[in-house]
Amino acid sequence: MKLEGKVVVAQGGGPTAVINQSLVGVVLESRKFQQITKVYGAINGVKGIVNEDFLDLTQETTNNLERVAVTPSSALFSTRDKPDEAYCQEIFKVFKAHDVRYFFYIGGNDSADTVRIVNQQAERSNYEFRAIHIPKTIDNDLVLNDHTPGYPSAAKFVAQAFIGINLDNRALPGVHIGVVMGRNAGFLTAAASIAQKYPDDGPHLVYLPERAFKTDEFLADVKSIYDKYGRCVIAVSEGIQDESGVPIITKLEQKERDSHGNLQLSGTGALGDLLAKLVKDNLGIKRVRSDTFGYLQRSFLGCVSDVDQREAREVGEKAAQFAIWHNIDGSITIHRTGFYSVDYQLSRLKDVAGLTKLMPPEFINARGNNVTNEFKYYLTPLLGSGMPSASMLRAPRAEKLLEK
Repeated sequence: MKLEGKVVVAQGGGPTAVINQSLVGVVLESRKFQQITKVYGAINGVKGIVNEDFLDLTQETTNNLERVAVTPSSALFSTRDKPDEAYCQEIFKVFKAHDVRYFFYIGGNDSADTVRIVNQQAERSNYEFRAIHIPKTIDNDLVLNDHTPGYPSAAKFVAQAFIGINLDNRALPGVHIGVVMGRNAGFLTAAASIAQKYPDDGPHLVYLPERAFKTDEFLADVKSIYDKYGRCVIAVSEGIQDESGVPIITKLEQKERDSHGNLQLSGTGALGDLLAKLVKDNLGIKRVRSDTFGYLQRSFLGCVSDVDQREAREVGEKAAQFAIWHNIDGSITIHRTGFYSVDYQLSRLKDVAGLTKLMPPEFINARGNNVTNEFKYYLTPLLGSGMPSASMLRAPRAEKLLEK
């Protein structure tokens, strides 16, 4: 059966460096099919759908679409709206009014849940409709996926940033703390470990939300590294928690919250300042600095992974093929095959929606203050070609001639 009607594609949640590849993949692939009457892009995600704020991408040139594909951030803009049943009913009303028969939503696990709810409403109404969730998140926390489009490019940024931090810290030693995005999953922070080329390279310590953060062990770790190397580079996830699961940032008197009521973990620099103060006050190290990466890695233009670009395009294309060719719904998932290749499958929406993938135990060392080589083997092929590497001088020291 050929289902004739319009396509709507939207982008939700945080932007990434390659999310527009998925958008363009959907648009170009959908425009190949005669039963597709129009291809609409919803401005500001689900909010744009409810407001009937659409771009007619059927009339966009292929040349410009390809230029947009290599531009970071969300070309259709985005939203943090998390639709409930009532919100999704409004979405469905708009779809019926515009004869939308195919819905593609590029986003994380909340976006997958939105697709699931809208799809259920279509089924209950006996409205012929196909809905596909297209994976996207720099957090890399979508279940069933080996990895998620957007993560490799953000990871490449984090790795390169820590290469620079390590070089700076080697030249002028001290303690440097880098706080990286990651509320529940530590994949992005763990990417800092790629900076470790020489035995004394940082980050010397890596702390992730998957392991309880103990202040006394943290201070002991820093002291041990500093005594050994005369310096210490630390990568910390914004979501690190104590043994009771309470975020460390709640130790602060001022606690900001986001639009969903979640603790504001990034963007303030507060966690980095708290940890830096701990080190100064307890270890007596004078040169202690912290940086909070915040949004930097999400839409950075200069270090996009070519593997990430390719796969982000292909998940968009596969979404259109599954929906239009095969007439089925679901969530596109990426599965690793061989040393490095991938296969795209269509998984059930309920198996992805609202769930969070964490770093597996084998990726984290026994003490919980660094990653294992197994994680590095996992991440390295995702970074693609052109990953820079720093080098250091190896010449011997000249003999001293003056007695002092």
